[in-house]
Amino acid sequence: MSLSSHLPMLRIGHGYDVHRFAPSNAPERDLMLGGVCIPSALSLLAHSDGDVLIHALCDGILGAIGAGDIGQHFPDTDPRFKNISSSALLTQVLNLANDDGWQLVNVDVTVIAQVPTLSPYRQSMRENLATLLGTDTARVNIKATTTEKLGFVGRKEGIACHAVVLLAGADAR
Repeated sequence: MSLSSHLPMLRIGHGYDVHRFAPSNAPERDLMLGGVCIPSALSLLAHSDGDVLIHALCDGILGAIGAGDIGQHFPDTDPRFKNISSSALLTQVLNLANDDGWQLVNVDVTVIAQVPTLSPYRQSMRENLATLLGTDTARVNIKATTTEKLGFVGRKEGIACHAVVLLAGADAR
């Protein structure tokens, strides 16, 4: 019997995404983070709704199950995904994981943004993600930080996000 047969079936995935802010003359679009509309004069450029948090989370889940990345599953060259809700993409990704025998244990997300201030929306984002993921809010953690005005985030050119995901399964694939 191999050592691996005694280990719990756990997988960790890491996701990262970045979107730049749309220019001021771009068509109006809501700023979506974690499936929550954040009141802001800013919006993110993207083929979908630009929810950088959910995109990082999708990549984390896909990484944990060894299924590539969000761009492979939902290419920005495909008109079916134009302006699609990232929440719908997350549902599809989670279904892939569940169909493969994996269940979410927890997620830990770090949003990196100089603007807007996200602390008033963090709990709403946690609750929304918990609902989308079919889990309780205790398994969803969201942190927000700035870059102390350094780099593209500090210059208020865009938002970045890291997501770490832990999945458990009955299969050791």
